[in-house]
Amino acid sequence: MKVIQHPVETLKTALVSNRKDLARLYSEYTKEERHLLEDGFHPGQPGSLFQLITVHSDSDWISAHPEEPQDFESFYRDPYRKSPSASHSTIYVQTIGSFGEAGPQTYQYVEWLRDYCQAFFYGLSVKLLPPVTVAETGCSFRVNSDSHNLQILTGDLLRFLSNRKPKDAFCIVGITMIDLYPKDSWNFVFGQASLSMGMGVFSFARYDDNFYSRSYAGTLKKRLQLKQGDYSVFSGYYTPPINSTLLLRSCKTMTHEIGHMFGIKHCQWLNCVMQGSNHLEESDHRPLDFCPICLRKLQVAVGFKIAERYKALLRWMEDQGQTSRPEEASPCQSVLQFSKPIEAFHTSRLWLRRCVDILEKR
Repeated sequence: MKVIQHPVETLKTALVSNRKDLARLYSEYTKEERHLLEDGFHPGQPGSLFQLITVHSDSDWISAHPEEPQDFESFYRDPYRKSPSASHSTIYVQTIGSFGEAGPQTYQYVEWLRDYCQAFFYGLSVKLLPPVTVAETGCSFRVNSDSHNLQILTGDLLRFLSNRKPKDAFCIVGITMIDLYPKDSWNFVFGQASLSMGMGVFSFARYDDNFYSRSYAGTLKKRLQLKQGDYSVFSGYYTPPINSTLLLRSCKTMTHEIGHMFGIKHCQWLNCVMQGSNHLEESDHRPLDFCPICLRKLQVAVGFKIAERYKALLRWMEDQGQTSRPEEASPCQSVLQFSKPIEAFHTSRLWLRRCVDILEKR
């Protein structure tokens, strides 16, 4: 295990930049906002909001995928990054396949994800597209030779999403509870994206705590002779139970992948939701939110007030009730109530309160 620690001056340059125009832009933050952002210059100290990156093994992302760190200046000057505009300001979410047993709780789970993204990318609109079955995507599929669970091909899903992308979309992301693979030679992939086209697809299947155990309910009990185009195999196929841990992992993955759509690369500065991850344990070590450097990238791209964004996230974590809006709910959804499973968000909720206190000088 090793800890990645950058000198204070390096972190300051990464956040503020040595360019006069970007330093001047930084000076437009309020004193309270600068106080919060500059807390990242001293990570890991008692009382600090931000922590150092800890590399636990050679299989962790940073060890396995050396990348050039992206500071604020290189992000800002990137000619290929995309920012929302008045005509392209909506994030669309497309669910693919079953998300559990059909009913109000499944509906609410997807609504919780939508509402979380709306708070996380504060100032942008996040909308759900009508759900589609695996068959409607026309994708290729297979049985994984190691884990013996069903998988669908990411490239086909991205092509499907490209045809579904609304004209006012900033980006479109597909989410599924079915495992993914990018090509025959790969065992699996958590997700895949085309940043230039503003599209991505990712799976929550491996966020089931039992996925890697022999008792995983998604393991096919008998050998199947799959026939491409016959999607009946997905009818009633297992999906992970909706619980607090699954919701937290799903929120983390969605915001990480959508963050890439803004041109934010994997973070190598501080412990951050934008760190890469090769496996579930590494993903679980990441926090739910940005480090100061990545936060500044998103703030410049979207233009929100930092305090308002944090308060929106805090409201989401403190609201345990049903999030479905009455005009959108079916009759059964208006009767049945499901409490939002937010137990796993406790640490993040306390962290957000500290951030709001600093920004509002409580």
